Amino acid sequence: MVRGWLVLAVQLVVGAPVAHTQDTGAAEEEKSLAEIDRQLNNPLTSLWSLTFQDNLGIKEGDAIEGSGYTNVLFFQPALPVPVGEKLVFIGRPVFPLATGPDIDLQAQEVEGHVTGFGDIQVLSLVGPSRVSGWVWGLGPTFKFPTASEPQLGSGKYQIGPAAMAINMGKPWVWGFLVQHWESVGGDDQRSETSQTDLQYIVRYSLPGAWSVGSGPSITIDWEAESGERVTFPVGLGVTKTVRMGSLPVKLRAEVHYSIIRPETFGEVWNFRFQITPVIKSPFGS
Repeated sequence: MVRGWLVLAVQLVVGAPVAHTQDTGAAEEEKSLAEIDRQLNNPLTSLWSLTFQDNLGIKEGDAIEGSGYTNVLFFQPALPVPVGEKLVFIGRPVFPLATGPDIDLQAQEVEGHVTGFGDIQVLSLVGPSRVSGWVWGLGPTFKFPTASEPQLGSGKYQIGPAAMAINMGKPWVWGFLVQHWESVGGDDQRSETSQTDLQYIVRYSLPGAWSVGSGPSITIDWEAESGERVTFPVGLGVTKTVRMGSLPVKLRAEVHYSIIRPETFGEVWNFRFQITPVIKSPFGS
């Protein structure tokens, strides 16, 4: 009997810390993934990541009967580099694989779709290395006429300024990233370009490395006619950061609806699906 009580006592003494350690480990893991989820909202985070983002767009307008669709798969590696002790630099390319409608304006119909490589975009930013409070960055942004089909690109080299300001709070993260491009060369037979893209970000962190929010982009084509320039989407999505083996991976799904869009041919709905593995940085982050 005494021996039985001794065995039970040892199990309680030894087992309790083990259970506590397991619970603590799970809580720390959840906290770590939640912080990764939050930090990846910052384009100037020190984390290295590889984003694959698919955007399915449903378009309507006076130019066609019914609706058409576009699909763009972006590959976006983000590999920030520390500059001294207080700054971070990022040159973030975006490689698009696009499918777009081939529109017959006279027949007012879509005559199939064209698939190929789109115009490569490169965002460059430099700013303070911070994980909380206000973070900001400034730099140039570029577009290159790499599209494999005329319908999938502008045919123009483009350059302009970029700026970001994001409040990295808890539980709210909010702010914006704005880019503007002006054509500076390229195909003389193609129209000049002047475009602005303003991504606004609002996200709220939830327990379990979940978050809800939205990050659509307002686009303005300054060369278009009045009433045809602005696309203004609103939306909502959910994000979950998990660990696949030893690799943190951020998963996201969002849907956007354009409350303002071009009347001739504009995007009504956008369905976005994103997967972002976080890879090891050689700079220790």
